[in-house]
Amino acid sequence: MGLAIATSLMAGGAQAASNSAGDIVGRAAAGTVITIENKSIGFTRTLTVGQNGDYQMTQLPPGTYTVRAKRPDGTFDERQVAVNAGEAASTSFEGAAISTVNVSGRLNRIDVKNPESSMVLNEAAIDRIPVTRDVTAVALLAPGATRGDPRIGQTTLRAGNVPSLGGASPAENVYYINGFNVTNMLNGVAFNQVPFEAIAQQQVKTGGYGPEYGRSLGGVLSVTTKRGTNEWKGGANVIYTPESLRGDDLYSIKDASGRWISKKRPGGLDDLQANVWAGGPLVEDKLFVFGLVQGANIERNTYSSVLTQYKTTTPRYLLKADWNITDKNLLEFTAFSDKSKDKVRTWALATEYTDSPTAEKLPDEYTTGGENYIAKYTSWLTDDFTISALAGLGRYSNASKIGSAACPYITDERLASAPVQGCATASAANLPGAMDERKAFRIDAEWNLGDHGLRFGLDNDKYKVVSGSVSSGGAREYIRTIAAGASLANGYVNNTGAAFDYVASRHFENGGAFTTKNSAFYIEDNWQVTKNLVANIGVRSESFENLNADDKTFIKVDNTIAPRLGLSWDVKGDQSTKIFANAGRYYIPVMSNTNVRLAGAELDYTDYYRYSGTNSSDQFQRPNRGAQLGGRLLVSNGEAGDPRSVVDPNIKPMYQDEFILGAQQALANRWSVGAKVTYRKLKKVMDDMCNGPGAEAWARANGYSAAQAGIIGEAIDHCFLYNPGGDLTANIDLEDGKGLTAIKIPASSLGFEQPERKYTALEFTFERAWDGKWNLQGSYVWAKVRGNTEGYVKSDIGQDDAGISQDWDYPGLMEGAYGYLPNDRRHTLKLFGAYQLTPEWRVGANLILQSGRPLNCLGYYAGNLDEVSIAYESASFWCNRKLNPRGTLGRLPWTRELGLQASYEPAWLKGASFTVDVLNVLNKRAVAQVDEEGELAMGTPSPAYLKPGAFQPGRSFRFMAQYEF
Repeated sequence: MGLAIATSLMAGGAQAASNSAGDIVGRAAAGTVITIENKSIGFTRTLTVGQNGDYQMTQLPPGTYTVRAKRPDGTFDERQVAVNAGEAASTSFEGAAISTVNVSGRLNRIDVKNPESSMVLNEAAIDRIPVTRDVTAVALLAPGATRGDPRIGQTTLRAGNVPSLGGASPAENVYYINGFNVTNMLNGVAFNQVPFEAIAQQQVKTGGYGPEYGRSLGGVLSVTTKRGTNEWKGGANVIYTPESLRGDDLYSIKDASGRWISKKRPGGLDDLQANVWAGGPLVEDKLFVFGLVQGANIERNTYSSVLTQYKTTTPRYLLKADWNITDKNLLEFTAFSDKSKDKVRTWALATEYTDSPTAEKLPDEYTTGGENYIAKYTSWLTDDFTISALAGLGRYSNASKIGSAACPYITDERLASAPVQGCATASAANLPGAMDERKAFRIDAEWNLGDHGLRFGLDNDKYKVVSGSVSSGGAREYIRTIAAGASLANGYVNNTGAAFDYVASRHFENGGAFTTKNSAFYIEDNWQVTKNLVANIGVRSESFENLNADDKTFIKVDNTIAPRLGLSWDVKGDQSTKIFANAGRYYIPVMSNTNVRLAGAELDYTDYYRYSGTNSSDQFQRPNRGAQLGGRLLVSNGEAGDPRSVVDPNIKPMYQDEFILGAQQALANRWSVGAKVTYRKLKKVMDDMCNGPGAEAWARANGYSAAQAGIIGEAIDHCFLYNPGGDLTANIDLEDGKGLTAIKIPASSLGFEQPERKYTALEFTFERAWDGKWNLQGSYVWAKVRGNTEGYVKSDIGQDDAGISQDWDYPGLMEGAYGYLPNDRRHTLKLFGAYQLTPEWRVGANLILQSGRPLNCLGYYAGNLDEVSIAYESASFWCNRKLNPRGTLGRLPWTRELGLQASYEPAWLKGASFTVDVLNVLNKRAVAQVDEEGELAMGTPSPAYLKPGAFQPGRSFRFMAQYEF
């Protein structure tokens, strides 16, 4: 009898229908009796292999299983198999019983049934890697993953922290916890998270995933939490990252030559966290529970033109319960909270960037995150048929209490530092009670039919948002300079012959309560075509519906068709060489932000005045105004439009096609290598378009009266959601007594090219699996991301208005837009591993090298495609009256980051461990993002152009003391 342990950290197993459970599959002689057992959770299943020689056990809770085979000839075999969520472990018992014993690692074989591109790291593997302890940082270890622009998903206090996967925008991923979708569907750039210590496994799918997954063009990030077993276990730890040992905070100024240089400033982040957990059986083999509570004391001080201090002490928790109702029925329950309340204090500074606080402003409080509850039921109805049902409720708060809500937010943009004046602490305040709520359910089934394994299911997601904001103090005010002969966004031209200062005063408010409904069903046949060839043939159908504040539908798309095909060929028939391929279509829903911005009431206007050079003497310090410069620039009039008259009724949701071809080879001594090529092409884009003048000109030339053409132009001016590059069907009331009339305006009259985003990548991977002594894993990716649209967000300006970005509003904004996109990183090298020096000491390392993102100069539109794009100020690829196509002005520098770890587990205190992680050991501080807005007015260069807005995080030391029993 042989004993072997099989684990998978890099390549996925055969596809499983649930991202919170896994499968065991394999081959054996017909009549072999297979017993699968996990004593720690009281799980035992027995089945008999059919005539075709294949067997499978589906929907298994993640963990280590003993698989025993009793052959018809009476011989026995036994394996230890690690099952990961969302995958299947392959364990075959063909041939004679294994006479040798291997207890130190996985067999030198690769999974040959799975065409997916995924990375799986369990808790032990993550603990061996010196990496920031959050889901995004772990995801960035995967090939093809890059860090998104720090402004995407940012809050008032924290930089954004979402990845770009496979060339998609950071808003195009989907996130799961124990099978429940926790993606924030307001704009896709936030998600609920369990305390990091509660994670048992994290999986990152970067391509080729099956039809059970949807609502993503980038990737799937799935977390499985810890759970109780038949043995009571618990522990506690303290994790401290002191401010005193961090690299200095930086800011930027120009030197004498006009070059941006970084300077040190006071401040930083002090992070102290503690976790306590315990889990075990309430009833042996039947009922298990696991609980974790996390406390924190986090404080950050940031010095700019003011001192901002935020503190967070909100506890977080996870509770997981598992009930084996019978041997064939399992009920799971998960509850967790990631709600965080940040208390903020702000002081004016006598000298910016120095520790010189003066008067304190009014305090603020921000709340993010929320509570989530998940229930899942699994039934193994027969050896060949399994079904599961999941239901969940999730909340995500966006509430804020702004003490200075009566104060206008004033910045002096004549200076590169753009200092804040007056009593304001925030530029806008969210609606009271701003909150997102998801109610969702899904059903998944697997049915083994010999050479065919059918998987099918459905899911339903109802997402309600209360969202909106209003300008603090009634207006956001900017002090700027306009050069002689330069123009403002409202058309005013400075003909005085000399430069002078002016004030731009923008008022913005919107909001309401909105609902989004998404549903889908899928079916897939995992067909064993031959002994060595597996075909995964499936299709997913999705439907999307968005409602306005009056619960009236304004977007409804039914039954999109997304085919998926995967092929996996075991070339030699011995699980040593695999060639795989994928072709698939992927849809993404219309984000709720579209409801808020397009179907809600929104008031947005800007007035311009000559600046007197002085400010009011009260706490507000409003700029004193001179003569008004031109008329009011009105963008939105504050009225919610008819839901039928803001969306093209023929609109198609955003989708992407993907093609992958790859190979994987097992080598001796636990090594494997792989290579693949990926091509992704965005096929449809959904965004708002406002080219009223183009529509009006078409109407005049095509038989409409001047009055009717004016009505058509005005209707389009209010913006329509449609598929850019195509014809627009607009429902418009021509005031002829006939109500709304469907008018088809051809694409040629709207002036837009077809949207494009193409991702091409060549990827090389290698892995030496952990054997209790050492492991090493890495990848090199050469990639290009080209096109004229990033997708759901616009990282060029940090705009995360998913689906309502400034792209496609007017033709001038898209002139010169084709080129290398913000998430284009030509070269990425990743290496991480660990080495057990002695039974007590272990070391680890993590290295990421990545080339920089492309640069642009965004300015006032000076072309001739339209006369409205100039109103968007520094938004076009015309800059200082010159067209600079996207990505043609160089790149940011490479980022180079090395992390090291040392861990000590003393033999004299069993269960104790002490770990030190040093992140960014060499304290490299590459610029991560710059200000690409190049003008203050047409022909007036911005003093802040290319000013660094974010740096690579500095060196930090993280200390952890832990005790487990």
